[in-house]
Amino acid sequence: MTALGFLYPGHAAEDDYPRIEQTLASDIRLPLVHVPARGGEAGWPGEALAGEAAEELRLSGAEAVVWASTLGSASGGPDEAVRQADRLAKDAGAPASGTAAAFVNAARELGMTRVSLATPYDEAQTETLAGYLRAAGFDVVRAVAGGPASPAEAAGWNAEAQAKLVREAAEPGPDGVLLACTALRTAAHIPQLEVAAGRPVLTANQVSVWEALRLAERRVREPALGTLFTVLPPVRG
Repeated sequence: MTALGFLYPGHAAEDDYPRIEQTLASDIRLPLVHVPARGGEAGWPGEALAGEAAEELRLSGAEAVVWASTLGSASGGPDEAVRQADRLAKDAGAPASGTAAAFVNAARELGMTRVSLATPYDEAQTETLAGYLRAAGFDVVRAVAGGPASPAEAAGWNAEAQAKLVREAAEPGPDGVLLACTALRTAAHIPQLEVAAGRPVLTANQVSVWEALRLAERRVREPALGTLFTVLPPVRG
């Protein structure tokens, strides 16, 4: 049994995690602990609350922990993202990361250099994430701000609305489209999004789970979760 832990801000699309767990259909568990959402999806919960949540995940047996907030792990820049991950790793007693770093690592895994960004955020928040990706070495050829949408509003966006957004982001012909925000429910239709974009699509909850698997040194092949979960053969620990 491999347990992978997630700190999730507020309540929006957290049901993506049990859906992904069921899709993987293996000995992988995805325990999730809620932390307050400060300033929408963007806010780091603070050291005390993050520490309590990480301790809860440690007691659950989590072998890796991810701060499942795209903006929350990107808005302070790469240095702050590393600091957050280091603190979570210390509190959880396991390797840790955040969704922003997960996007970077997943895009590199697929060999992407030119990416487009699609978000339910406003333009300023979208540019914050685009800046994070540029700092990581990516050429962000387009950044489409579909919002501003609150986490609750983003959670209500269906597959058709998401497909429209990624289709627009894909127009310049990037290597892939990064669909940000862990408040978006995407786990049920990632292949559909990839058809709409005509290229790989990475989504926030998808890459968060993939990153936790990577940290735990587990690789699982599952085409229903998109191209990212097909690039390597399965590894059963």
